[in-house]
Amino acid sequence: MHAWISLKDVQKRIDEFSLGPITIDFEPGTITALIGENGSGKTTFCKMLMHLVKQDQGEVYVHDKNTREDADTWKQYIAYQPQKPIGYEVYTGSQLQTFISTWYPNWDQERFEQIVEDLNIPLQKKFSKMSEGAQQKLLFALTIARNTDILLLDEPTAHLDIPSKRYVIDTLVEWMDEKERMIIISSHQIDDIKKLSDYLCVLHGGEVIGTFEKETLQESFKQYWFRDVLPSEPIPGERMRQDNMILSENAARTEAYCTEHGLAWETEAHVDLEEIITYLLE
Repeated sequence: MHAWISLKDVQKRIDEFSLGPITIDFEPGTITALIGENGSGKTTFCKMLMHLVKQDQGEVYVHDKNTREDADTWKQYIAYQPQKPIGYEVYTGSQLQTFISTWYPNWDQERFEQIVEDLNIPLQKKFSKMSEGAQQKLLFALTIARNTDILLLDEPTAHLDIPSKRYVIDTLVEWMDEKERMIIISSHQIDDIKKLSDYLCVLHGGEVIGTFEKETLQESFKQYWFRDVLPSEPIPGERMRQDNMILSENAARTEAYCTEHGLAWETEAHVDLEEIITYLLE
């Protein structure tokens, strides 16, 4: 399938921090979660996609348009919700809606008004006077109403209460089902990752250490408890062991080896996604 976003050998250095080189494609019909510890480069990654931070090397393509060379026409295809927008503070929600909607020919006013009503967003307040939760709700409404092919969301459920988080997630699922679209979401919220993502792009220390299909990853990681003494050498797929327990990152290889060598396990269990992510980042 043809990629809607492509990064080719992209690198960026900011003070002592270095991001990349990164080569990765994002395809339509998918939701990819950017995950990593604080300072791993997720926000810089998002800003480079939007050309808000210019890469030192490499190229970024959105719908085959080079974001460094094209005259910003590619921005009609992508809507970005930043963690902290710049310049919004002095405007009311209504003023922001009027200004932003003029830049997007497919602006969905009906959707915007529905989200404002459902989430009780105070449009007459200045952005700086809103609570963090209200600011986040407004940012979400202003982003999804742009009605683009691609959403780029940086911590979209931060500061939201539980009902509002559920509403945002359900709205994103519905938005994806309407037609062929794509989401890239940077999040520390494990519930967001579990409920939304198809793929996990794992960033660690400024490097992409892998892109994993979520369901495959969850099937691959398993814990096994053995009654008999285990061999001293590592078992294929073994990531760690503790006493008679083995954690495997490749269950198929581990089980094939154990069956071939007569190693019977007493119990097994899948590993929670949050634990898997922790292991990947170690």
